[in-house]
Amino acid sequence: MSPRILRGMALVLIGLGFGAIGLTPGRAQESAGVAIDAEGVLRTRMFADPGNRLLRERIGAARASLDHELLRPSAMRKISLNRLERAIAERNGLVTDEMRYLAGLQRAQYVFCYPDSGDIVLAGPAEGWVTDAAGRVVGINSGRPVVHLEDLVVALRAFPPGGKSTRLIGCSIDPTPEGLAAMQQFLQQVGPHATPAHTQAIAEGLRTNLGLQRVSIQGIHPSTRFAQILVEADYRMKLIGIGLEQPPVRLVSYVDRANPAQVSRNAMQRWYFTPDYESVRVCDDRLAMQLVGDGVKLIGEDELVTAEGQRRAAGRSNHASQAFVASFTQKYPQLAARSAVYAELRNLIDVAIVAAFVQQEDLYGKVDWSMPLLGDESKYAVERHAAPRQVETAVNAIWRGNRLMTPVGGGVTIEAARALREARLDEKGEVARLRRQTAVELPEGQWWWD
Repeated sequence: MSPRILRGMALVLIGLGFGAIGLTPGRAQESAGVAIDAEGVLRTRMFADPGNRLLRERIGAARASLDHELLRPSAMRKISLNRLERAIAERNGLVTDEMRYLAGLQRAQYVFCYPDSGDIVLAGPAEGWVTDAAGRVVGINSGRPVVHLEDLVVALRAFPPGGKSTRLIGCSIDPTPEGLAAMQQFLQQVGPHATPAHTQAIAEGLRTNLGLQRVSIQGIHPSTRFAQILVEADYRMKLIGIGLEQPPVRLVSYVDRANPAQVSRNAMQRWYFTPDYESVRVCDDRLAMQLVGDGVKLIGEDELVTAEGQRRAAGRSNHASQAFVASFTQKYPQLAARSAVYAELRNLIDVAIVAAFVQQEDLYGKVDWSMPLLGDESKYAVERHAAPRQVETAVNAIWRGNRLMTPVGGGVTIEAARALREARLDEKGEVARLRRQTAVELPEGQWWWD
């Protein structure tokens, strides 16, 4: 496609899927949920809560109904996975909210193994919880989302006792080759006649010709909440990148950085989330691990789209894309604090690394735990959500220069084994000390403590 074909054309960026905005207590925001129809097509649903009135009412109800110990913020809440499973088994597989939301755990930062008592323990910050207008379960005080038992179970099943490990957990949202070819043909047809007045019509034509984007899930069952969060976080990032959603923190989008004259005429930007911890610390006997850092990094990759709709490596980098992904990674802690979907993505990466560590070090064998209930879908179902299969194309058109900038692709890639290969021995012994201080001495039936 020659640059002169779209002389005077708007800057057009194309994204995939849907977005969602988390609701933080004390802040007047709109929040979005997701609807998936019978064909597996995802679309956004908006929920308004002016002045956070609904949230305040729900917080009041939560404070009245939750146990005082659950309400109290804790820097180090501990959960015995073995004892939790036994408690669920005693209820014939029926879980309480306390179990469903892991006693308000908000990050799985530590894993401790106790062969003598037969416990594998997760630990991290926690507090009482409330369900916001979009259906997200978040901390009453911080607004940070809790870790869901069903997400933890998905991760543990990906790294089961005595089984094979899952090499890759992730998602990808991509245009089809047919859609890309139709897009290229459409541009050839309209290019000679394009003027600034046609910008929105061309954007709509691109949306129509590209059609629905294809969602693929790797390593886990697509009908899980885990899969939905991967897809949601992936696309909301893309909406920010192409300027269709205002981020809750100061962040310059890709579209605001891009110079059309410096981008290949048929380039497709691809952005991926990957694990990125400051360090993974383990004690010398490999019975304890700590995840240090925010755990998420955004990386970029360039491709070219041929006339036939095929994709190949571009061979050169895009400085605007590099700057956007670096800025997004740097601002990730602030984004996660203000937008629950990014904190939820971080939680998923945390539990995936935790599960991989439990399997890699055979903590299952050390405590003689075969996960008989949580490892069995017929006894504890997690594959019960609508599977995301397709998403609608989102197009942004802004008048700038004379080049067309084409689709955004990418996804989430969690290679837990690679993260663990970079684990470092905790030479100061802090992780081992915390493990000793967390020794399990619980009455029968209790599975969490501070």
